[in-house]
Amino acid sequence: MPEPAPRADRPADRLRDRPSGTRYGNRPTMKDVAARAGVGLKTVSRVVNGEPGVTPDTERRVQEAIEALGFRRNDSARVLRKGRTASIGLILEDLADPFYGPLSRAVEEVARAHGALLINGSSAEDPDREQELALALCARRVDGLVVIPAGDDHRYLEPEIRAGVATVFVDRPAGRIDADVVLSDNFGGARDGVAHLIAHGHRRIGFIGDMPRIHTAAERLRGYRAAMEDAGISVADSWMSLGVTDPERVRRAAEAMLTGPEPVTAVFTGNNRVTVTVIRVLAGLPRPVALVGFDDIELADLLQPGVTVVAQDAAALGRTATERLFRQLDGTLLGPERIELPTRLVTRGSGELPPSV
Repeated sequence: MPEPAPRADRPADRLRDRPSGTRYGNRPTMKDVAARAGVGLKTVSRVVNGEPGVTPDTERRVQEAIEALGFRRNDSARVLRKGRTASIGLILEDLADPFYGPLSRAVEEVARAHGALLINGSSAEDPDREQELALALCARRVDGLVVIPAGDDHRYLEPEIRAGVATVFVDRPAGRIDADVVLSDNFGGARDGVAHLIAHGHRRIGFIGDMPRIHTAAERLRGYRAAMEDAGISVADSWMSLGVTDPERVRRAAEAMLTGPEPVTAVFTGNNRVTVTVIRVLAGLPRPVALVGFDDIELADLLQPGVTVVAQDAAALGRTATERLFRQLDGTLLGPERIELPTRLVTRGSGELPPSV
């Protein structure tokens, strides 16, 4: 029969090592540390906060007690006494969307530089879920919110903003309130992308975008129309399709534009998810079709031809918004502003193909 495990390796014995005044599942407190180390609460506080006035032997005993109990300082309680929770919330449209990766990372880096923790969540493009998440974060007393809005009415945030919750909107403006917003030049970027196709000889250019109620989709459609109008090209209704970015919907829209007696010779896609689906459709065609997409996509330069895109700087959007958030908290801003960052046309080959029909 095997010998019993050593005392330190047996869960029941480790539980018996806990102070008698604690219960399983409770986090150890400074009182528990003080009892184990045989010192006063003030001594533990000095050690935990790195304050002077503790002998090396006493500090060693306290540190050993902290290690044995797994004690962690309650930073939230400490910062609440200073009027800040040292945390901010980030509400995204979809955590799985590659566009939001660098944006979220930039928000986190700025927050970390200011000693703040980032808490993020996804609205899934649902206005009700956005509101629920925003108010839940406010109830947990975050210092500020960075919001990519799903809804078009943000009056529910007015009491929170008046109470001191700094708020900045990104990628899309707030609805029915005056608030800071950081955007990309969606109109100008789309106009430049479509003008690039026109400059390479295209006159029948299709546009496939997101739902028209979304600010970015509407602005990119407006840029498409402006470029066509500037070139004196009348746009047929069948050349435009807006709706959900579900691959099946996008595939049907692309196939409809690319067939018939007068198919489009080029496609401008309104975001990265649409672009990926359209690339798959074009790969099955016997003739080349020019393509320019709004948003860069991974491996776009490795395809044949490479995908020409209108690139926006997602990291700059997140960084600019979060820096502005902390300026609000510091009281150095005079009022809400609309900041628009430029886009960049990246030519790789697909947007430079000439018309094939």
